[in-house]
Amino acid sequence: MELKHFRRTTVSILAGLLIFAIPGIGSAASLAGNKGDIRFHPTLSGNPKSDCTKAYNAYVAASGHSAYATTPYMRVTSIYIICGAHLNAQSQKAAEDLAMKSCKATRAHYKVTTGGACEIAASK
Repeated sequence: MELKHFRRTTVSILAGLLIFAIPGIGSAASLAGNKGDIRFHPTLSGNPKSDCTKAYNAYVAASGHSAYATTPYMRVTSIYIICGAHLNAQSQKAAEDLAMKSCKATRAHYKVTTGGACEIAASK
């Protein structure tokens, strides 16, 4: 009789632990909402309709390896801020490479010479 109660108690405890452990496993794999490794804080206009603000918000919301690249802002010399992002890449390194490529392509498209070169601001 005691062995029967011991088994029921053990099964109940293990079932309770399993219920609490499963949500933790799923959330550990997602990077959504995480700002990742910040190398410098990007300057954003504050306008939610700005392309760079949209790109940065998408970067933060992305659930996989992602990166955000931008030209650094210097108050005297920077007239434009150019940015690029890549979301949900195979690895953090691949995301950084593709974000840099996007930023450089945007800079070349607009033929901007001020503001400095593209740099990775944040990646995860």
